[in-house]
Amino acid sequence: MKIITVTLNPAFDIHCRCDGFAAGKENLATVTRCDAGGKGVNTSRALAAGGKASRAVVAVGRENGDDYKKQLSAGGVDFTAVSVDGRIRENITIHSADDVETRISFAGFEADKALLSDFEAAIGETDGDTVVCFAGKNPKGIEISDIKAFIKKVKSTGAKVSLDSSSFEIGDVIDVGAWLIKPNEEEVFRYSGVSAGDIGGLIDFAARTRESGTENVMISLGGRGALLVCDEGAFAAEPPKTDAVSTVGAGDSAIAGFVAAFSEGKSKEECLRSAVAYGTAACLTPGTTPPRTDDIRRVLAEVSTRKLK
Repeated sequence: MKIITVTLNPAFDIHCRCDGFAAGKENLATVTRCDAGGKGVNTSRALAAGGKASRAVVAVGRENGDDYKKQLSAGGVDFTAVSVDGRIRENITIHSADDVETRISFAGFEADKALLSDFEAAIGETDGDTVVCFAGKNPKGIEISDIKAFIKKVKSTGAKVSLDSSSFEIGDVIDVGAWLIKPNEEEVFRYSGVSAGDIGGLIDFAARTRESGTENVMISLGGRGALLVCDEGAFAAEPPKTDAVSTVGAGDSAIAGFVAAFSEGKSKEECLRSAVAYGTAACLTPGTTPPRTDDIRRVLAEVSTRKLK
């Protein structure tokens, strides 16, 4: 099975240490790490940790894209860069002595729908044996209607599309009719008003979304695991207790886990179990660092699943 990840709006995730950070003052900070990030790229990295090949198709701003591409190459990511004028956006997280985090995000490049044509060419031929993971916010300058048309065109080849983007409202999600979506509890509340912790309400939301054309609805529950409603029923998966280092990128890794298991012909319950294992393992590494292979295997053996309906 061919797996392709799509990142239209990547970012440099920069982490700094600044003990005693004070607003309105001059602050001396030390950069502790700088990762070439983006949700699709994160998924490709996690797939690689699990021994699965994928190709990341990513938009790269010409002004600072060389460093980004060097990082991907150094990390062993198979990628196709689509060049665009401007800069890749930068997200700065300042860590202080009292563990309070301050985040500063810079705007990135602007684009137009011509970028989507470039992506279509970069993705190449797809068919029913292809999974395309579309993830991340849409870049400025491209209308949501054009993004949806792009995704539908990929779908029309028979490819299975995973969709994970905060730029989409529930009507957009339903209109696309993806093979897999992975909202968290906060996003489900925004979509439907179902409160976090209302498992029955979450399952009902997922079931209604399936009836509207989305094949697999996986809802992440943070440290409590995840739910899945699919053609095989409704399932819950719970991870072992762990001490999280960073939750950044955990959702992207969860998608990698689901797709990895699916590519091996596993049941949907096993796909959910794999998703929770990858996502939990990602929480054991700093920043957007992908999960470690040994952690994935260890956590997978400890994830429990049960059928709800």
